[in-house]
Amino acid sequence: MRANLAALGLSIFLGTAVCSAQNAPQPSGGVVQPGYSPVNCSGFVTDQKVPDEIRLVSGEQSNYKITFARGDYVYLNRGQDKGVRVGDRFAVMRPDRDPLEVPWFKWQEKLLKAMGSIYLDAGQVRVVNVQPKVAVAEVIFSCGYMQRGDIVRPYVERPAPPFKDASTFDHFAPVSGKPVAMVVAGRDYGQLYGSGTTVYVNLGAAQNVKVGDYFRVFRYQGTLAETAPNTKDFQYKLYGFGSSPTVYTWKDLPREVLGEGIVLNVSRNSSTVLLTFSSADIYAGDYVELE
Repeated sequence: MRANLAALGLSIFLGTAVCSAQNAPQPSGGVVQPGYSPVNCSGFVTDQKVPDEIRLVSGEQSNYKITFARGDYVYLNRGQDKGVRVGDRFAVMRPDRDPLEVPWFKWQEKLLKAMGSIYLDAGQVRVVNVQPKVAVAEVIFSCGYMQRGDIVRPYVERPAPPFKDASTFDHFAPVSGKPVAMVVAGRDYGQLYGSGTTVYVNLGAAQNVKVGDYFRVFRYQGTLAETAPNTKDFQYKLYGFGSSPTVYTWKDLPREVLGEGIVLNVSRNSSTVLLTFSSADIYAGDYVELE
């Protein structure tokens, strides 16, 4: 029995050690960059109309298939009459929106509207057969599923900028003095994010943001902008759990630096950011600044 308890204790200790190691910044062993899927499945937000004249209109086994994925054959509404050729490669996307439409923080809807519309990356297809007015394409890469009506655009290679060394992350980084914005939304309607997830911030090319730039994510103490309820002035007093003899507002306390991320895609008023490190949970409504 004692031996079993000892083994259990060792297992818990090792598990904790592994988790801690995974959460700590790790030095890079050379040039490391985002993988193919994070870059090509990140989605984007734009206030410009995405040309939608080319569409995925159907596919094989359409009598029972409601979605299409890697390996399936789909039909595009362009053929020989529009110059489509065998071997042409296309990206598939569609507008995306939160079906619940419940804002997580006070200004979320207004900021997102100013940024534009979220587009989901569905994957890529390659033309294998061309007919007079329709092309048959094979799904060669899937981010999720494709469906009838998805927008199809000629594929353009996306850059995969190099990561910086994560071990240089500064938990107490001073204010950079560069433009500040917010984490407004994220992929798949999520409001909670961590390392490896993708978020959209309301700074873009108009504010000189470039692919490969880094954003630092931080939070002010005492915020009450979230949908989740909080006790007023919790940053310095909490009923039954003590209080400071002095009032401390958000301006009086150090900001909490939560993580950082690299810019993968830039539109006029927004950027797609892959979070590369997080020391704590990151939520929609947290702040970002260019490093």
